[in-house]
Amino acid sequence: MASYNFAAGPSALPKAVLAAAREGLGDWDGNGQSVMEIPFTGEAFARIHSEAEATLRRLLAIPSDYQVLFIQGGAYGQFSLLPMNLLRGRESVDYAVTGHWSQRAANEAKRYCRVNIVADGATNGFTDIPEWPEWSLDPAAAYCHITSNETANGIQFREWPETGSVPLVADVTSDFLMAPLDIRRFGLVYASAQKNAGIAGLTLVIVHQSLLGRALPITPTVFNYELLAAANSRINTPPVWALYLAGLVFKWILAEGGLAEMAARNRRHARWLYQAIDESGFYHCRVAESARSSVNVCFELPTAPLQQQFLAEAEAQGLHNLKGHAAATGLRASLYNGVSEAAVSGLLAFMHDFARCHAPAA
Repeated sequence: MASYNFAAGPSALPKAVLAAAREGLGDWDGNGQSVMEIPFTGEAFARIHSEAEATLRRLLAIPSDYQVLFIQGGAYGQFSLLPMNLLRGRESVDYAVTGHWSQRAANEAKRYCRVNIVADGATNGFTDIPEWPEWSLDPAAAYCHITSNETANGIQFREWPETGSVPLVADVTSDFLMAPLDIRRFGLVYASAQKNAGIAGLTLVIVHQSLLGRALPITPTVFNYELLAAANSRINTPPVWALYLAGLVFKWILAEGGLAEMAARNRRHARWLYQAIDESGFYHCRVAESARSSVNVCFELPTAPLQQQFLAEAEAQGLHNLKGHAAATGLRASLYNGVSEAAVSGLLAFMHDFARCHAPAA
């Protein structure tokens, strides 16, 4: 029986990447060492690092005046590191709260400065993104933060807000490398790797060089963006294996047709799934159509017992990790790059059969 992973993270990895990773696990490059054993100060790791960065720059067309940092600590760590590094003498920051993770990011930033909530999706139960004309932007803010895709709530930005001279900063963790991204629109973007760029333990930060410098004195040396950029992300031992895996994922995306191809696949899979939900009369998605995530499809069944039965039967059919986030409950199918078309087709067939067996008679 086939087995498919719809987890929100760590997520499914492409089979080709897993196969390539095995080569580096025991005897990488014929030198008798695992990638996990090579010194981070040596030429071998320098080559792994430089190839990964070069491939990422090619995928995203990253301009030369942006630094690419490979950091530990996860996206959650960046919730603190952003104000530490980016306040630069300012006293406040802007945050758009559109779901669970942007709320947590804003709460963490409050430990370091004044946080202005420019938009609050809690007023609509995190089912839509507040209209931009309603945003209360502060032109004196050090930056304006958004979360491009809310994994818990199934909400995704389709267009980027205009923030004027205030740098736009985005947590792009869950839709990173799933579509082309105009880096020029941002002062900084960051993403944990375990969705679409490999495994947990690595965080990617892409930051314009004008934002480097003047970090708060309390900023740890190993998390100071300016110092990391100067040291090529090697102030201390980096997450060697995670960075190696990321490089393999970047190469796989490029070989598959790049980000345009990833976007086309994702749109197709999401369209199929939302169509099945909307046409069923049995499943329900609470998110406004204009804000629905193409990455984390959140939906519900009429009753909690039915949802538990759905999860149990799905697991028995090899469809794993469909339980929704605890903050939002319900069900959730995460359609990351590593989720195959066969996986989506298998889920659709199961959903059809489950609805046929359990939907009330018309």
